[in-house]
Amino acid sequence: MKYNKYLTISLLSISLIAMEMAWTRIFSAEFFYTFAFLILSLAVLGLGLGSLSLRFFKFLNRESNFPNLLVLTAVAMFLGPILIFKLNIQFTEVFSDALMVLKLLAAILILNSSYFLGGIGLALIIKIHHKDIDRLYMADMISAGIGIIGIILMMNLIGTPAATFLVPLPVLLAAFLASKKYFKIIPVAVMLAILGSIPFSEQMLQVQRKERAEIEYSHWDAIAKIKIYNYAENYKGINIDNAANSPCYGFDGKFNKPDSELYDFGIDVRYLMDLNKDCCFLSLGAGGGVDVLQALQYGAKEIHAVEVIPHINQLMTKGYLAEFSGNIYQDPRVKVVTEDARIYVRQFENKFDLIYSLSANSFAAMASGSFALAENYLFTTEAFMDYWKSLTPTGFLMMEHQFYIPRLISEVQDALIRLGVKTPRNHYAVYNLPNMRRKIILMSKQPLSMDIIENAFGHVRMDEHNWVYPIYPVTIDSLHDPLILNIVEKGWRTAAAQAPFDISPTTDNRPFAAQMGLWKNFSLQKLDKILPYEFFGFPLSKVIISIILIIVFVVIIPVNLVPYIFSKEKLKLVPWIYFFMIGLGFMMVEVILIQQYALLTGSTIFSIISVLISLLLFSGIGSRFSTRFNPIFPFAMIFLWLLLNIILFPALVDLLGGLRLFLRILSTILLIAPLGFFMGMPFPKAGSRVGALIDWGFAVNGAASTLGAVLVLLIAFSWGYSISLVCAGFCYLAAGILFNLHKAW
Repeated sequence: MKYNKYLTISLLSISLIAMEMAWTRIFSAEFFYTFAFLILSLAVLGLGLGSLSLRFFKFLNRESNFPNLLVLTAVAMFLGPILIFKLNIQFTEVFSDALMVLKLLAAILILNSSYFLGGIGLALIIKIHHKDIDRLYMADMISAGIGIIGIILMMNLIGTPAATFLVPLPVLLAAFLASKKYFKIIPVAVMLAILGSIPFSEQMLQVQRKERAEIEYSHWDAIAKIKIYNYAENYKGINIDNAANSPCYGFDGKFNKPDSELYDFGIDVRYLMDLNKDCCFLSLGAGGGVDVLQALQYGAKEIHAVEVIPHINQLMTKGYLAEFSGNIYQDPRVKVVTEDARIYVRQFENKFDLIYSLSANSFAAMASGSFALAENYLFTTEAFMDYWKSLTPTGFLMMEHQFYIPRLISEVQDALIRLGVKTPRNHYAVYNLPNMRRKIILMSKQPLSMDIIENAFGHVRMDEHNWVYPIYPVTIDSLHDPLILNIVEKGWRTAAAQAPFDISPTTDNRPFAAQMGLWKNFSLQKLDKILPYEFFGFPLSKVIISIILIIVFVVIIPVNLVPYIFSKEKLKLVPWIYFFMIGLGFMMVEVILIQQYALLTGSTIFSIISVLISLLLFSGIGSRFSTRFNPIFPFAMIFLWLLLNIILFPALVDLLGGLRLFLRILSTILLIAPLGFFMGMPFPKAGSRVGALIDWGFAVNGAASTLGAVLVLLIAFSWGYSISLVCAGFCYLAAGILFNLHKAW
């Protein structure tokens, strides 16, 4: 059978990586990101299992089966997500309902089939042509980088569901080129069937749920799934990834009205704005523009509307919501900024009189699926230091949140101490909105007077929806909050012992604000029905990670040892461990850098693009040059780069953070390029030694990759990114030592 090995492996790699990106976006939006992480992490295990199957089943090693294998891979890619949605999995019951457990297993097997079949194809090519491993690995990695660029562009151009249906086409092209004359009709027929299904893609790739209201508009790109609800004549809502929500008020564009005709706002900051003449207002996560409307209504001189999701700003400036909202974003006082708020704030000192944050933690920023379980950087200790620096001498930060406030108090205290502020507790107050089930933290550049504390959000009666009262400092003893007072008066470490969830301050090195669960709250009884959040203390992400780790240790690793029992050709123990260590290290580095560099790029999706493209493209180049370096040099350089990154990254963020987004992405690619170059060498170096046993090494590498991706998160939750990268570095150093044990190979 004739086929171009480099083109075939390239087309297969493009589809496999694009599939992971597309599925991540789909499942994160429809199932919530923790569950997307579960099913995708386990599905990716199929890549290694497919490779290992070549050791178990001789008939899979026949090249004559290759075109059929590619067609089956494409069909599995196409049908996989459709079937998942047909299963109607209720993830909140997945640990208590036997039927849901079976459905979850079915989902994992369905998704696994694509990676399993694709893994067979990749392993078969590199096994048969193992003498060209450096070129094949280069084609594999560079094509994977191209696949990422392609799927991101397609999701933005034609929408995520339609782009997902296009993912199998490169594999079908490879099948067409590899098929004999009369059998080329099979991949062509499958391709036509897929193309014909694209108009129905969106309805096939969504959970059937009861919506809050009529959906007037929807849009789904690589960053977020947006739906606009029509709640009332003058009230619409923007829903993001079926999790976060932002209101939008209907407005006629006229501000010259009597007070009785002005809008009432749930959290009214008129008093705070009036304390600063010619108020400069920053909306931290502007969403549907209600913050901006309040600032305009109360006479702010300058308003910065900062929103990280580009399509929302497009809707508000000249899109679907522009006229409905009174074209407030066209007001000359408003500066519309499409940027991560943290990135934007760092560009200013003594600029803003009021920073206004209304539940600004879009869950779209968390929806990084199989790549990370992470929050954004809006709620770290360093973030509050940046907010403080950007405030004018008489400025205020108002931050509201439904769940995070106890943790934010810990961070504010730490931030003010690090800034050298005398008596930090005099510079902030905490409020409760019991009817809205929310709390507010108010931080002030100047010590807060009781007059400001009592009047900051107006006088609201107890029977009103937006009733607000201070719980620190306490003005009504009967309404105090014991946890808040303990954090303020005794410190978070003392208060943590009795806290129902994690209140430890997060940092830029450990920004997991959403991971609030504690192991002490775990019990089998609580698995009966679980929420997809950790706001009440259940350690959901840790439980899911533990499940994946158990499966890897109990099932996957032992399976990778089975060939020792009956295989005539045996991979020696040292190279087995070597392939395991480089797989472990590669994924630990990848997962941490994706989240770490989000602080520079401003969004997880942009860090995924830049980090993965850099690692994959330059790993491919490094593979081609792998034979030109001595056995220890690449491993030493990887370890050195990781150490330098740990030391220099904060300075790099300060130096490059003010650049435009394109330049920040380009800087990220260039900064990671040397690391990627050397990380591309260990696999082909070992492949040239083990020869036809490379399929086994590829399988071990795949199992370790899944293990590394989840294990590193547990390390990061507890000790942060720096320790995580040190661990990854030691994996590579250990691999380097093993590689130089020549006789053991």
